Amino acid sequence: MLTGRKYRLNLTPEQEALCEEFGNVCRAVWNTALEQRREYRRRGAWMTYVPQSAELTEAKREFEWLSLAPACILQQTLMDLDRACRNRGTFKVRWRSKARWTPSFRFPSRNRIQVERLGRKWGRVKLPKLGWVRFRWSRPPGGEIRSATVSRKSGHWFVSFLVDDRAVTPEQHAMPNTAVGIDRGVKVAAVTSDGDFYDRAFVTDGEAARYRRLQQRLARQKKGSANRRMTIKAMGRIMGRVAARRGDFCARTAHRVTQRNALVVLEDLNIRNMTTAAFGTLAKPGRNVAQKRGLNRAILDKGWHRFEVALINAARYTGTTVMKVNPAYTSQRCFACGFVTEGNRESQAVFRCKAPGCGHRDHADVNAAKNIKAAGHAVSACGDLGVSQSVKQEPVSRATGRNPSNGESPSHSTR
Repeated sequence: MLTGRKYRLNLTPEQEALCEEFGNVCRAVWNTALEQRREYRRRGAWMTYVPQSAELTEAKREFEWLSLAPACILQQTLMDLDRACRNRGTFKVRWRSKARWTPSFRFPSRNRIQVERLGRKWGRVKLPKLGWVRFRWSRPPGGEIRSATVSRKSGHWFVSFLVDDRAVTPEQHAMPNTAVGIDRGVKVAAVTSDGDFYDRAFVTDGEAARYRRLQQRLARQKKGSANRRMTIKAMGRIMGRVAARRGDFCARTAHRVTQRNALVVLEDLNIRNMTTAAFGTLAKPGRNVAQKRGLNRAILDKGWHRFEVALINAARYTGTTVMKVNPAYTSQRCFACGFVTEGNRESQAVFRCKAPGCGHRDHADVNAAKNIKAAGHAVSACGDLGVSQSVKQEPVSRATGRNPSNGESPSHSTR
């Protein structure tokens, strides 16, 4: 199956300047092609990848700066735009802003990518127009390299290889009769129905204080100034470390959960809508804006979506089924007797059933996780929850490692 391997690059000043230039050219091609597609849609017509690719070839004869970047990464940029427009709609695809977009470009030709190991800690990869580039050999690629993506994050450049590791998803899990429900929360990142609590702090107190000082400094600096750019880079380095810890936590936790369980049940949460700002309008101001902002930050800090993606990825190697069920009343329903009321949850952590003759007590998140697991078993038995919203089950394609439920067609895959 297809998987990713990411390594930190050690670029020379000349290679770093070339990567910056390649990123700027790709950003210009993306924005120009997107504006062309939107203009065609306003006229009631369509623009697709094939004519845009032909026009790009003609434009390279007129504008020399387009020839600075390899042709394969420009063609790949148009392919990525074509897929984004097909999946989300032309007017919902975002521009690539110079201030907000981080440079990224992909080399899709496997026959033009060569990887060699130089020693215990270093390797090198040969890429078109960049030549041999050294990278930190943290692990072997472990398979046939299909493509390479160069990107910059937190002031450092990385290369990500798409690798075919020849692994096959098992037809059956090693422990086929095991199942677990997981409740994602803002106090504890993940709580299982078995009573396991998975959580960690992603930012230290010192980093939080320094980041707050940098935000205050940024507010006083002039836009476009060199000092402002330095402050933004310093903030990015802190957030880069935080994101790396969050990704490591999600990957480790997902590996442990999928190794032990053949069925993993999650709540079907619309995280994008849950983290929408509550500003409102002048005529109707938003309510509880500060509280909603704090809740949004807590949800995003725990990495709910990233954990879900990590589970789906890890499930490919163990044969685990990842299922999502209706989240309605999972935190208010008593697992012992089924009684539902808001008063059952006395606090964030304490659950005590108010039904006469029950009095069931448990940790609130563990009780919710048990209800989620029970809902998953009900779906497995009868195919639906008996409510208006049907379950969503997330299959994973063995060929591409992607979720086919997002409408992505293999014919439009850029990998």
